[in-house]
Amino acid sequence: MRLSNDDIERYIGQINLKKINIEGQKKIIQSKVLVIGVGGIGTPILTFLARSGVKHIGLVDYDIISKSNLHRQVLFDRKDIGKKKTLIAAKKIKNIDPKINVKAFNTKITIKNIKKIIEKYEYIVDGTDSFNTKLLINDECIKQKKKLFIGAVGQFQGHIFFFDFKRNSVCLRCFMPEAPQNNIKCQEEGILGSVTGTVGLILFNELIKEIVEIGSNLLNQILIIDFEKLSFKQIKINKSKKCKNYA
Repeated sequence: MRLSNDDIERYIGQINLKKINIEGQKKIIQSKVLVIGVGGIGTPILTFLARSGVKHIGLVDYDIISKSNLHRQVLFDRKDIGKKKTLIAAKKIKNIDPKINVKAFNTKITIKNIKKIIEKYEYIVDGTDSFNTKLLINDECIKQKKKLFIGAVGQFQGHIFFFDFKRNSVCLRCFMPEAPQNNIKCQEEGILGSVTGTVGLILFNELIKEIVEIGSNLLNQILIIDFEKLSFKQIKINKSKKCKNYA
């Protein structure tokens, strides 16, 4: 493919990076990314995906926008309250770049629909707030050999993972074999908007690095950020005997 003059003008800041350049920008434009969970983590990712040049974006969520979402879900404003997250998010990223091909899945991810939803996307981003859903996404991504980026937040903490199942990666179950019994959502235990926003931006950063073949620094790792203490800890995840995917 060839970049148009409009593409070059729009993305010149990225193109001027030697590790991205014209060839990397072509890879960004041709990439296919699915974001599951259009909330505090998903909305900043979607904003920057649209601005970076990704032209094939899928959105998955079943929720509607509430007033309590506005302090951290940066794509939405008060006029959006009561409307479907996927439809509003799709509209807003199309406003950023009308050339984006957006597919909105206004549904909850389940064992019955996940295979069909993710099959056309190479990069899967999990911004959901359910551990059961995260493990379901993890297991299907292994079957389909996807690249999976995961964000999780609570109070002042953020956790970020990256697994590449084309490269016989470890998986989320190696870190967390089963979902905890008490799955308290981030809003219930409290969450600072900067936590979800920063986690989303780091996920976007690592995703773009993978797309342009710089490579993510988080492969088979967990990055733990404590925003109260402003501390960062990166830990390698090893294959676990308790993980049913590698038993």
